[in-house]
Amino acid sequence: MDPLVLNQLTISNLRNITELVIQPSSGINLILGDNGSGKTSILEAIHLLTLGRSFRTRFLKNAVQFGQQHLQVIAKTSNDAPVGLQFDLTQGLQIRLNSQPLKRLSDLATQLPLQLIPANCHQFFEQGPRYRRQLLDWGLFHVEPSFNYQWQSYRKVVQQRNSALRQHKNDLEIRLWDTHLAAFGEEITRLRQQQLNQILDKFRLIFPRLCPEFKEVDFTLQFKSGWTKEHLLIDVLSDHLERDKKLGYTRSGSHAADWSFSINGVDPSEVLSRGQQKLFALALSMAQAEITLNSAQHTQSILLIDDISSELDQQHQHIMLTELAKLPVQCFISSTDYSLAANLKSDESATVFHVKHGQIVEAKHHQLSTK
Repeated sequence: MDPLVLNQLTISNLRNITELVIQPSSGINLILGDNGSGKTSILEAIHLLTLGRSFRTRFLKNAVQFGQQHLQVIAKTSNDAPVGLQFDLTQGLQIRLNSQPLKRLSDLATQLPLQLIPANCHQFFEQGPRYRRQLLDWGLFHVEPSFNYQWQSYRKVVQQRNSALRQHKNDLEIRLWDTHLAAFGEEITRLRQQQLNQILDKFRLIFPRLCPEFKEVDFTLQFKSGWTKEHLLIDVLSDHLERDKKLGYTRSGSHAADWSFSINGVDPSEVLSRGQQKLFALALSMAQAEITLNSAQHTQSILLIDDISSELDQQHQHIMLTELAKLPVQCFISSTDYSLAANLKSDESATVFHVKHGQIVEAKHHQLSTK
């Protein structure tokens, strides 16, 4: 499978963007503009198109331009398969892939794998285990064909067991679910540990390049499977049945997993500044992107970085752009710092867009200007 990239993006009636068309590069796309110019709305449009949801609001009606009935995002991709999304205030969300209605959002995610580094880059440390599980499972979804089946099956079994617990079914009926839950849970844990070891191998190389002050430290994996590691999940479920009956839900299992990389044995949140935490999150995304590309799927990632300038000084921004340019990843990066464009003058696969009042006022395609 050839890497898939966005060749053209058309955005209509999204926040302050009435109509905007951009032709992004396959590498870095730097989107510059003042606050409120529409930079983040372009990133939001790409996020909408690939995942069917916004990272700025839970309710898509809030993203529709005031006075309009619907918003629309349409993309042309490198394999000539058009992707279109429309959210209508009365008809709801509709997505089409290659001119056909899309039934499952996972089909779109498979085509266009996307990772987001938000302006609030500290989500990895502040949003808790669920966010960290999602970050890890994103990579597994794209590199391990069996993972989605394992995870979906596991979720259904947990739901059935929880339902039996809430309905105060007898022990035999509750235990009927334990064998399946344990089998799926053990396999999910095996896949997660395998993926984490690969991420750590890449991360050990990438993070010190982004953050040279950490060249000599030791990175180790801290992984909690979601149950006592000395025991099998099937035994833990049996031993804690009475506890689960009192709680009304299954406490132990893959849905309670957590992980991080310690730095010299210390939690990263204890030693990293805000800017370093941003670089930490970026290094994780870059590591996942490399693993995704090297997998049997041969899938290229799309990376969104909102407000690259927040928390980072000029030196670290320059290092970040230099490292991103080495990756076969299509990047969309927003910033209010116009001087960043100078960092990309020698990058032949970069494009710099200037945005004002929801419009592209200037676009510099470096691959054209250097010929």
